Amino acid sequence: MLRSAIRKAGFDLVRAAPTPSHFHSPHYLRHNARRLEHLASLRIPVAGSTVLEVGAGIGDHTHYFTDRGCKVTITEARWDNLDYLRERYPGQQIRFLDMEDPKPVGEGRFDVVHCYGLLYHLGHPERALEFMGESCSKMLFLETCVSFGDEHAINIVGEDIANRTQAFSGQGCRPTRPWLFDKLKSLFAHVYVPKTQPNHDEFPLDWSAPDKHQNELSRAVFIASRAPIDNDMLVPSLVQQQVRHP
Repeated sequence: MLRSAIRKAGFDLVRAAPTPSHFHSPHYLRHNARRLEHLASLRIPVAGSTVLEVGAGIGDHTHYFTDRGCKVTITEARWDNLDYLRERYPGQQIRFLDMEDPKPVGEGRFDVVHCYGLLYHLGHPERALEFMGESCSKMLFLETCVSFGDEHAINIVGEDIANRTQAFSGQGCRPTRPWLFDKLKSLFAHVYVPKTQPNHDEFPLDWSAPDKHQNELSRAVFIASRAPIDNDMLVPSLVQQQVRHP
């Protein structure tokens, strides 16, 4: 009750918080490592950029940008995670942002918007994508769980609201790649899919053969941009076959 009253007054209590174990399980540590090494392999320059990171969790992707001299506005919807972020990144802007009902934060527009592992935890992905488009002046980096299929579908699912790694609202989605690609095309002039997938079994290689994919989750990476990107690692179409990042 006291903390709620303090927040209503525009302040917050910040306490030292231990690393949440569910974010640093062996599965999560490996998963983050494979995603970030894959992002680095795409050789997309970001040094010195302003970055909006949405759904940051406890900030395990933030250092990718701070190590490259970026000014990062780190956002998250769970207060416990925000407490931890303030302890971990005292030099960065830490803001509350509920991507189910997003409002402009910080500078309003950023060179790069980084959205890895969030979109599929939202019940209104279209609204979130539109917000990210409005907030982005150059590039969007997007990684999310998706569904196999050629149709345009969002595929709403329920999630455990008590689990701090899952949907803040209790509702998520598993959109098909065609729906996601076309939605991004409506927001950005150029949309790309990497030729490679992260070296992790949640990332399929053959989208035409769902039976070949043995994992319960299927994930995809998209790069959207205002300007064309001259990069032999990126394809400007929704390819059906990809190869594993070595």
